Amino acid sequence: MERRIRMTPRFLYTSFIAAVLLASLPETGVAQINRNSTEAPAGRPTASMLVASDITKLKLAPGFLVGLNVLDDTDFAGSFRIDEQGDLELPILGSIHVADETVSEARVQIQKKLRDDAILMNPQVILTLLEYTAPEVTIIGEVGSPGKYPLLIPHKLVDVLTLAGGPTAVAGNEIQITRGSADIKPVLVHYSKGTDPQLVENVIIYPGDTIQINRAGVVYVLGAVNRPGGYVMQEENTLNVLQVISLAGGTSASAKTGTIYLLRKNADGTIENIALPYNKMIQGKYANMQLRALDILYMPTSMMKTILVNSGQALLSTAATSAVYSGMGR
Repeated sequence: MERRIRMTPRFLYTSFIAAVLLASLPETGVAQINRNSTEAPAGRPTASMLVASDITKLKLAPGFLVGLNVLDDTDFAGSFRIDEQGDLELPILGSIHVADETVSEARVQIQKKLRDDAILMNPQVILTLLEYTAPEVTIIGEVGSPGKYPLLIPHKLVDVLTLAGGPTAVAGNEIQITRGSADIKPVLVHYSKGTDPQLVENVIIYPGDTIQINRAGVVYVLGAVNRPGGYVMQEENTLNVLQVISLAGGTSASAKTGTIYLLRKNADGTIENIALPYNKMIQGKYANMQLRALDILYMPTSMMKTILVNSGQALLSTAATSAVYSGMGR
């Protein structure tokens, strides 16, 4: 069983203070594990591309302004705004309900009205959208560029995330989608290597939705490892001691691997200092411990190993210098 110790050695205490400071700024020193690129993949739409391609599918709504032109009959030409009831008041034709129709559908309706009322036998109608209010989607959390983006019609989640630059390297593996309608419960989308890609691919985002991606958990590794810093908990938000030390490049030559220390802040604010038998762990004689977000793992330094390493480097330097002088004396 691991040992929970009250007193902290001086060298561990100093590193613990540094670790606490590091934990208070989780963005500092976080290893950039590139699980998701923040750049839009080739073929993925940008915001301007979505608006341009979706404009023909946009449903007309009150407040929109349209331009009407009927070839060979200037009596119908002009700009007309859709009223609060979703109607267009047109000369001669009167009121035509166009809300929730596309521009193309409204044009066909006007053509039919001209024929049915025997005004024109073969009317050539041009209807254009002059002003409209673009519905938006809100994307917040761990994405490249959080904010509001125009979304005229429903789109796949993967395409909408691309608008904001995609998830960052420290994004978690859960996406919360809050629908624009208050009576619809939020949707939680889970994604990882074990998730069926089709499940994520088929998630549809609607105008007015809010997408939130939270930060993944981060574990810190300090002391005698080759790449000390913060490491993102991947996939199922799990990471154990041996995995994170591997991510940190393994132990350095001066590491004291008999016992390592886990510093953990509990929910009540207290801090535990847990001693773990690292050598037994790597030999399979002790259970590999699962870590929690914001855990701090400290690998102590062996003073004797440090002296030997430094002495060895000095001896190598001396030997190299001697070889140079020896060569010059020949």
